[in-house]
This record gives sequence, structure tokens and C-alpha cells, in this order.
Amino acid sequence: EMPGNRTLRLQHGNRIEALCVLGTHTSADVYGAAPPGAVSFGVKHTEGVSVEVVCQGQAEIGAGSGMRWPLEEGTVLRFSMSQASTEVNDNKVTVSFYAEGGQPINQAGVFLTGIGMSLDIDADRDGVVEKNNPNKASWTWGAKGHGAILLVGCNRESPFAAASDCNDERVFNKEDLLDMSQMVLRIEGPQRLPRGYEIVLHIPASDTDKVGVFYAQNPFVRQRYIHVLGQRKLYHSVQYTGGAEELDFLVEGLRFPDDTFSGLVSIHVSLLGTVTEGIPPSPIFTDTVVFRVAPWIMTPNTLAPVNVFVCSMKDNYLFIKEIRDLVNKAGCELKSCFGYINRGDRWLQDEIGFGYTHAPHKSFPVVLDSPRDGGLEQLPVKELLGPNFGYVSKEPLFEAIASLDSFGNLEVSPPVTVAGREYPLGRILIGSSFPTSAGRRMTRVVRDFLYAQQVQAPVELFSDWLSVGHVDEFVTFVPASDAKRFRMLMASPAACYKLFREKQKEGQGE
Repeated sequence: EMPGNRTLRLQHGNRIEALCVLGTHTSADVYGAAPPGAVSFGVKHTEGVSVEVVCQGQAEIGAGSGMRWPLEEGTVLRFSMSQASTEVNDNKVTVSFYAEGGQPINQAGVFLTGIGMSLDIDADRDGVVEKNNPNKASWTWGAKGHGAILLVGCNRESPFAAASDCNDERVFNKEDLLDMSQMVLRIEGPQRLPRGYEIVLHIPASDTDKVGVFYAQNPFVRQRYIHVLGQRKLYHSVQYTGGAEELDFLVEGLRFPDDTFSGLVSIHVSLLGTVTEGIPPSPIFTDTVVFRVAPWIMTPNTLAPVNVFVCSMKDNYLFIKEIRDLVNKAGCELKSCFGYINRGDRWLQDEIGFGYTHAPHKSFPVVLDSPRDGGLEQLPVKELLGPNFGYVSKEPLFEAIASLDSFGNLEVSPPVTVAGREYPLGRILIGSSFPTSAGRRMTRVVRDFLYAQQVQAPVELFSDWLSVGHVDEFVTFVPASDAKRFRMLMASPAACYKLFREKQKEGQGE
């Protein structure tokens, strides 16, 4: 079924002009355009137009040359075009009206210009922008799902930029472009658009802080990528050059999903036409694509290590030496955080959480900065944020920061299956209090952020019984060589007391 059913108002004794978008239907009211005394009509049309006569809203019969049709209320013509025009008004449909005795009374006609328009994305996630994918305006999860993916530009390609790329309307270098998703506007038509028509790319007002679009005005010249949508820009007028053309755009996400943002954004292209002088143009055709912003995904500590971060303090020289020997044996790299960065704060695990974001065309690690903000507050931005490392933070506006907001209270399991449901990226673990108590909980803005990512459904565990209250105080995961590939280790206070009592019987302690 072809989309769209725009209706034209025919006028007997006149010929109107209209633009017909390939792949859509356009209707014309025959009965309302008939002159007085007309009882039947006939239709002629050029080869580039397909015409159907629809009677009583039901029977659809092909309109052949020379055929006559009774003029009845509700009778309409429905026509479509399958090839773009090479010139304006190069196709036409003529309706002839006849009296009771078969004498011609008058004619009504419409000159048609065919134009092809398709806004395209990588809806099947194979790295190629296919033409007019039927699933481009919807999104489903999974390996067999469909829908294009956006990365949040939360890394920083330029060392001179003050913030993440998503806060900038400029493209500094080719690395910026590699992070973005491709979008192509394909247009085919005559050398010029008929007067009164315009093509506009636009986004909903609710998406201006969620998506940014750049236009490759001249991809062969550096710095010719122009910011056209996002932030304060709701629409962009597309320059029409005629013939068959492909306009290349690059799209980036501006923020990760959260409690007010599902992760889905839509971009539209509309063909606007002026119906009457003095009235603003209105859309006669709109094509839509949908992207989902890739979530932040937390990595479990059972994965092979790449870098090990440690704070260098005045009193832990021997500890760092032992860690360095261990890191060398593991074949990874030790990164020390010295005093001018840590400012006397040794609790790296509480300050940051490591994860990544992924799309078919690119992936990179992203550090989540906790709202704790101790002496290590500057570490994520100064030491981690860069061309291949992203940064995201969530700060509560009105809630006070508590111990459970530290990221020792944030862990993630390896891949698990629970009650038949698979979690291929594991499940996030958060320390919390009993729902019925007035105990401590992780601040809502961070919890909402973690739930909104959707791919690592969080589990809240009772940790408020501990003084510090962190989940990493009683549970962790270690690699295993069997089919399960991991073990969950849990601290046991009962086992600890048992050991203490045994030592006490041996005469240890007081």
C-alpha cells in the first residue's frame, strides 16, 4: 500500500499544477469539479502517470483511454508516478465531462511533476546506508532487530576543546566524523522545483538537545561540515540542485538515555508547498527516520584487563610496586594517578565506573563519573577524556550526596541467564536499603540513568546494613575455566565470626 493520500481540487475549465512524490498516491475529486449538466466523464493521461477511478470509495478500476464513467458523488481519481520528471509539468491528466447525450461540456486537468525523495539510514545495521528501507522509521532490539544507532559524542577529539564533542557545533577533524552515523537524502527530479515548493530537513522541538546533524557541504574541502540541526536549530532548508542527487549528512547523539529520554530520536524531511498566496507553506510529503542513541554499557571485572589505575600516595610505595609486578605479568599497563590529581584521595573505585558505547561503525570506552567528587574530582576529565575515551556524569540537583553514591556501590555481573531470560551484557548491581525503611539509597539521578540504558537491567541489593554500605564490600566476580566462565564470591560475616572464634580458642586476640 502506497503511503499518503493528498487530495487536489480540480476546476472545470482550468488546469492546475501539482507535485507528485514517487511512491505516493494523489487523489482528485471528480464529482466536485464537474460543470452543471455533466453526467459522465472520461480520463486521458500521459504514460508517466498511473490512474485509477475510485467509485463509492470501494471499486477501483483502471482508467483506460476512451472509457466513460458515470458521474456519481464520491467518485475520485487516484494517480501515482513511478519515474521522476525531467522537466516541470511534463505529465498531465485530463478529465472530460459529458452531458446526457454524450456531448462534451468542459474539461479539467492537472499538470504533474514527479519527484523522488528518500531520507535514508543504516536501518539493517550492516554499515551501509541502504535506499528506502521499509523499517527506517521504527526501531527494535536484538541481533535480528532493525533501526539505526547513534553514538553520543562524549569523547573529545581536539585537545583545545573545553568539553565533550557533543557540546560543540564544530567538526575539528576526521576522527569526529568517524564517531557519527551516516544519513543520506536522495532526491530525483527536474532541474528546478516548481515555484512555491521547498524541501526542509527538521526535528521535533523535544529532540534539539538530544541529536545533532552536520551537512557535508563539500566533503572534498576540509572544515566544510556545517552544523544544521540540533541545539537551537529545528530545521534546515535543503538547496535543490536538480537531477539525481545524494546529500550526505552526519548525525551524533548529544546525551545518553535517562528518565526523561527513551533514547529514540526522529529526523524528518518534508516537501512543503504553498496552497494559497499569503498562507504559510504546508507539508505535502514527509519521510521519517528513527535512530536510537547507543546506551552506556558497564564492563565486568571478569574481562581481560587493558589498563590498571592506582593512586600514588605517600604511604603506599610498596603496594604500588607489588601491583606493578602483577600488572606486568598480566601483560597490561599500569597508570598511576599522582598527588597533583588525586589530592590525597585514594579511592579510585568510588570515583569512577568504566564502560563503553557501541554502534556498528564505532565503539569506544566511556567513564561514568560519580557524584561523589572527592579529591579525585578532576581525574576523569584531565586523565581519561580524549579522542578515544568518552566521559559522562550525573549530578543530583537537590539531593545530598551520600556514601551509597560512590561507585564502590556500583558493580556489574558477567553475562547471565535468569528464569530463562538472557542478559548477554550482564546485570548491574546497586547497593540499597530495604524498600520499607528510611535507609540510604543511591541518588535517584544515577539510578534513573542506569535503568534507562535498558541493556543491563539493574538489581538493587540490601547493603545499607554496612557502615559504608557499598555492594563491593560483600560481592564480586572472578573468572573461572568451566562452562559458566565465572564465579560470584560473597563475603560471609558468619564464616568470619567462626574464624575469629577459632583463633580466640587458640589464645589469639583479647
